[in-house]
Amino acid sequence: MTLLPVSDYLGDSAALCDAVVRLRGPALVAELGRIASAVMASPHGQFLPAGSMGAAVPAAPFPRDTPALLQEISFDGHCFGHYSVAGRSLYNDADRRHLASLASLTAGVLQVHSLAQRSTHAFAQVEALLAQQTQILDQLHESVLTMDLTGYITSWNKGAERLFGYTSVEAVGRNILFLYDDEDTGFHDAFLEQGGRLMEVRRRKKSGEIFWASLSLSPLQDMDDKPIGLIAYLTDITERKLAEERLHHLAYYDPLTSLPNRTLLAKLVDQALSVAQRSKMLGCVLFIDLNRFKLINDTLGRRIGDELLRQVSLRFRKVLRDQDLVARLGGDEFAVGLFDIGQHFEASMVAQKLLASLVPPFLIEGHDLRVGASIGISVYPQDGQDAETLLRLADIAMYRAKQDSGGEAESVAFYSQDMNVGMQARMRLETGLRQALSEQQLLLHYQPKYALGSGRIIGAEALVRWHHPQHGMIPPAEFIPLAESTGLVVQVGEWVLEAACAQAQAWKLAGLPPIRLAVNVSAREFTSALPARVAATLARYGLEAAWLELEITESTLMHNIERVIGIMDRITALGVALSLDDFGTGYSSLSYLKRFPIDTLKIDRSFTTGIPTDASDCAIASTIISIAQQLHHKVIAEGVETAEQLAFLKSSGCDEVQGYLFSRPLPALEFEKALRENWGL
Repeated sequence: MTLLPVSDYLGDSAALCDAVVRLRGPALVAELGRIASAVMASPHGQFLPAGSMGAAVPAAPFPRDTPALLQEISFDGHCFGHYSVAGRSLYNDADRRHLASLASLTAGVLQVHSLAQRSTHAFAQVEALLAQQTQILDQLHESVLTMDLTGYITSWNKGAERLFGYTSVEAVGRNILFLYDDEDTGFHDAFLEQGGRLMEVRRRKKSGEIFWASLSLSPLQDMDDKPIGLIAYLTDITERKLAEERLHHLAYYDPLTSLPNRTLLAKLVDQALSVAQRSKMLGCVLFIDLNRFKLINDTLGRRIGDELLRQVSLRFRKVLRDQDLVARLGGDEFAVGLFDIGQHFEASMVAQKLLASLVPPFLIEGHDLRVGASIGISVYPQDGQDAETLLRLADIAMYRAKQDSGGEAESVAFYSQDMNVGMQARMRLETGLRQALSEQQLLLHYQPKYALGSGRIIGAEALVRWHHPQHGMIPPAEFIPLAESTGLVVQVGEWVLEAACAQAQAWKLAGLPPIRLAVNVSAREFTSALPARVAATLARYGLEAAWLELEITESTLMHNIERVIGIMDRITALGVALSLDDFGTGYSSLSYLKRFPIDTLKIDRSFTTGIPTDASDCAIASTIISIAQQLHHKVIAEGVETAEQLAFLKSSGCDEVQGYLFSRPLPALEFEKALRENWGL
């Protein structure tokens, strides 16, 4: 046999590789047969594929006497088929080796092609799986991204695009730090290996917006379970964080002034006390109650009052140090905590600064307003060891300061034990007064009123008394101010009106002609509900209005003049007389006095006492009598105790008097007896 040129051999090899890559089925079989025929220079050449079970397929039949060669095509024990060539007169060993070489080459090419096909199929499956997983990740609302161990982003799903505003093209390959908002940029931590760490973090969007996110990190591992990066899951929780902040602010801050409230103050004070204890420093709590605020709030309205409180809080904050605590406890009460001080007298210096801050007037909606304050101070550790105790004791000290100044002047007081004792006695008295209302310990005494012209009793002032089962008669000077400060004065006033009308009914049934029983009405009672209550009480006891007179104090008239006049008109429409008590001691304008539908002006005992020796008291009393005469009001003077006082009042034109010169307040039976004797009944 003549060997083929090298170029022919390489060409046939290339043709073999090309056939395996491009052709399939019968076309491949025919081409491989042709290549075998060409390589072996034989008229006949065939490629006989292996059977379905891998067994060789028998050679195609040639004429029995025709020389032929058959060569198995196998690689690593796998048989792909056989080459069969025939048609030459002789085939020697060289031909056999040549055919074997072709078979070996063919087997190698078929093996590589088979592996390539399997790899391609496997790669296609992996690609399909990855595409499916990518679709799943993109459908998640949650943002999912991966990064390597140095923080460079390696994948970025659609949720991350929606959350941050960056596309995957913009984000992948960048370091995760570009999304941070002034946070610690340290990256290595135990969670890199452990995973599962859940954090609440602040992140930055492409727009520059900062938002809160819930971040969960899990490790990304290779086939050997070695960490190669992180998987991050992020969810926007900005709305939840804002809601939490709003709830926190509502729970711990005063909505009007934005100062800490009592709850937060107690927490902060207790924390500061722990520090003060370790540093052996003193601590002080100042309890501040504004003077004259209620008058402003009631007169000008809540809007003005609220703005005044806001401005007060700003002034307090301005004169205090950054480390000092200031809170609004409610109403017109504030508290200040001082803990970085060495001597307790430093607290009094701060108190004076707070009072000084209130000296300049507050200009609100055209009103020039002035308020002061009373301040009580408790000291840590001598007075208390915790916030609640210090606040309570500072409150007691404030009450004493206000009491000592009469509630008008600015005052400061430190807590002391005798204050506590006095406060406890006050609380016992308050509890006792509540029991007195429910257990019928109250009673009425009646102080006669006399007409100077006739000397006849024309009425009486109903005065409440408290007969305590253990302590006997408690002076009105002790429990009436208490009733006013606690609000019990409303219940006491309701009881007095009821009891006076019940007694008047008894006297009416006993045949006595109508006399006016004067009942004192406090400012707290003087509301739009009063006229209806008076009418209902008179109707319940079957009394004519001539039996009743209501005494109102001048200070009552200072709260919303138009509203007060409207209430007064409704009362006088019932036929009930009105008397203006303590005239001259308040702030009522004479321009309003002519509009008040009152029947009588009452000269306060503070002016009667100096008559006739004190020229000022005489002038004031004479002026009140003259004003009343000009306005066609009757005048009654209280506290008349001497004949000289009586003579001056009579000569000045006073109409009526009451006082110890004529009679002390009498129990009901004694008053009835005095009335019958005076009237000759």
